Amino acid sequence: MRPNRVLERMVAGEKVINGWCAIPSSVSAETMAHQAFDSVTVDMQHGLIDYQCALTMLQAISQTQATPLCRVPWLEPGIIMKMLDAGAYGVICPMVNIPQDAHAFVSACSYAPDGMRSFGPTRAVVYGGADYAQHANRSMLKLAMIETKQAVANMEAIMATPGLSGVYIGPSDLSLSYGYTPKLDHDEPAVLEIIGQICECAKRHGILAGIHCLSPAYAKRMHAEGFDMVTLASDNRLIAAGAAEHIALVRASDAGDGPAGQY
Repeated sequence: MRPNRVLERMVAGEKVINGWCAIPSSVSAETMAHQAFDSVTVDMQHGLIDYQCALTMLQAISQTQATPLCRVPWLEPGIIMKMLDAGAYGVICPMVNIPQDAHAFVSACSYAPDGMRSFGPTRAVVYGGADYAQHANRSMLKLAMIETKQAVANMEAIMATPGLSGVYIGPSDLSLSYGYTPKLDHDEPAVLEIIGQICECAKRHGILAGIHCLSPAYAKRMHAEGFDMVTLASDNRLIAAGAAEHIALVRASDAGDGPAGQY
């Protein structure tokens, strides 16, 4: 079976950078995957992506060295199994709030006797190899999102779930749950303390910890504070930021504040 390189690297103690696709386009996914991200996630929750488009995006990512991942819309076994069958090598599941949620998530990702995943890895066999079924349970990355006050209260039990690879922090929902403005790169001491507690809890349980970031500086900070995976913005945010930067440079040149053409 094709190895899950991003899972192997994190288990070995290496830090990884995850790309994020919200735009429903295989071209966007292909472009992101060619930018040396360790993994690229197709976001079916808040991204504008349906299943058929997600399939083509996974195909595009699979032509590169990046590991194809997916965030599903919700804890619903059907879409989790369908995305794994489509060739996703890992699933990020939102709103895992109680240990029963975590157990249901792991079960949906795992074949019997470990779980309830139905057998039919249509494209997964093409990408993963003929022996996919024999190795899939331990090779798929299973990240439960910790993003509510309820989840934080239950995080010890959630992280003790057998078969769970790790947790992934959604900072916007997490901060909103505690009454703060929803955003990615937090500087509020109370939110930072909670983020730190989640990461420390993951380390105690011997599982992985990931977090969504906006800026490179914040992503580096989260790596330094112990997170195994950092997601750097998203395709639509990177396009917007790059366009804004270039437009500002052109306008500055047109105003005589700099030599024309110096981008």
